[in-house]
Amino acid sequence: MLASTKTAWIAIVIVGAWQGIAMNTIIYISGLQTVPVDVYEAGMLDGATGWTKFRKLTFPLILPFFTINLVLCMKNALMVFDQIMALTKGGPSQSTESISYLIYNNGMSGGQFGFQSANAFLFFVVIVVISFLQMKFLGGKEEQL
Repeated sequence: MLASTKTAWIAIVIVGAWQGIAMNTIIYISGLQTVPVDVYEAGMLDGATGWTKFRKLTFPLILPFFTINLVLCMKNALMVFDQIMALTKGGPSQSTESISYLIYNNGMSGGQFGFQSANAFLFFVVIVVISFLQMKFLGGKEEQL
């Protein structure tokens, strides 16, 4: 998989998912533990069943955990570096280079310290803006429910 330009990213995504699923699961389990049992009992009295229980009771109560999990996943996806460095070093034919890897590679090997520092700062600003927009959009959803 790592030798093909078409499948190298798939291998990196698989490794990233393997690393990230554990943390995401812990966040969701901690969110589910905050849901009181009384809510489910009241839902059962009102006739809520499996999917309705999740959609109307569970998900609105774990939405803050979903929000933070989504923001962290987006940040980690944008900043993918260690998987690329360990598996492909940007190859084959530069098909798996990410912004983080380019900043590192051109800054350390290419001698463009100042230029890549500016790129890193702009990349930081982009990630902050995306995270802010996610929090703003999903925070509004939390208040509606």
